[in-house]
Amino acid sequence: MKQARGADLRNGALVIYESVPSSCPPYVCYVTLPGGSCFGSFQNCPTKAEARRSAAKIALMNSVFNEHPSRRISDDFIEKAVAEARASFKCTQGDPLEADNPNTGIGAFRFMLESNRGRTMLEFQELMTVFQLLHWNGSLKAMRERQCSRQEVVAHYSNSAVCCRALDDDMRSQMALDWLAREQEQTGALGRELAMAERELEAARLAGRELRFPKEKKDILMLAHTQLSGSMSS
Repeated sequence: MKQARGADLRNGALVIYESVPSSCPPYVCYVTLPGGSCFGSFQNCPTKAEARRSAAKIALMNSVFNEHPSRRISDDFIEKAVAEARASFKCTQGDPLEADNPNTGIGAFRFMLESNRGRTMLEFQELMTVFQLLHWNGSLKAMRERQCSRQEVVAHYSNSAVCCRALDDDMRSQMALDWLAREQEQTGALGRELAMAERELEAARLAGRELRFPKEKKDILMLAHTQLSGSMSS
């Protein structure tokens, strides 16, 4: 259905299941949808087949909900989302600078929403995951230190051509190298971050939430850990 509507499915209509290696229950399975969204089994699954069905169930429910026309990013949706974001950051309703200044967090959020007007929430989540990873890895901070405004960064990564390349193996490898460098500066930093990422992923999975960001974090840190182990062995 998405392909018929002209959706950009880089891997085609491919649904990827990934079972977590385990010799005994409960079993865990992740499923990644064609648009990049990821979900995991949220029930106590006695078999691998049941874990696969559990992951498929939560992914289907979220897809149907977030693909509904009411979940498309419209002007009304943007105003409501910005108001909720302002409230969560305890900004006053009468403070125009927070909502309109693109160099504030709220202003950048509005700009991102407006740049994705007409898209579904699942499509928007793909872009949000990119920014979450860039923020987590310190890349956004480095850009700001180079005098890049939030609006310039948002505009760059909102470009569809960039987003198509954003979450690829090259980006993961670069982030893994960044964490290797942190480990060299402070021994134990990688292990602590990996343990935290594993806890976050587990909590999000059991809550039935979308998992792309926490799973990408864990995968990047595991890649760095593998590279560290390899270098120590050699």
